[in-house]
Amino acid sequence: MRTTEETEGFDCEASNTSMISGASSPYQPTTEPVHARNVLGGIRCDLEYLRSHFGILKVLEVVLSLISFICIETIMMCSVCGGVYFFEFVSCSAFVVTGVLLLFFSLNLHIKVPQINWSITVRTEVDIWTFAAS
Repeated sequence: MRTTEETEGFDCEASNTSMISGASSPYQPTTEPVHARNVLGGIRCDLEYLRSHFGILKVLEVVLSLISFICIETIMMCSVCGGVYFFEFVSCSAFVVTGVLLLFFSLNLHIKVPQINWSITVRTEVDIWTFAAS
């Protein structure tokens, strides 16, 4: 509490209410309470996608590209086989890209990244592998 000597020079009176406690106060808490976060951030396996036609085709594509990559790696050395090395590149790339897309769709990560048009991404991926295979 201030004495009258300390308050000399103050023209206005201080309010006895707190700035936060009053219901009519413009100072309300602006932060939201912190909730316990899920460690995985809501990532879960979407079995419906894996059972759908697109999921089955994506799993089949990953398995076949892995098998083709393993088969092409059994060739020791071929000095005049430029096509073999191109096939090796395509099968390895197909395995990696399709595997990543399978993970994105089966774990519902594509929902967390709405900036990417996923239907065009999948269509482009299919077009690339179709073009490389021809």
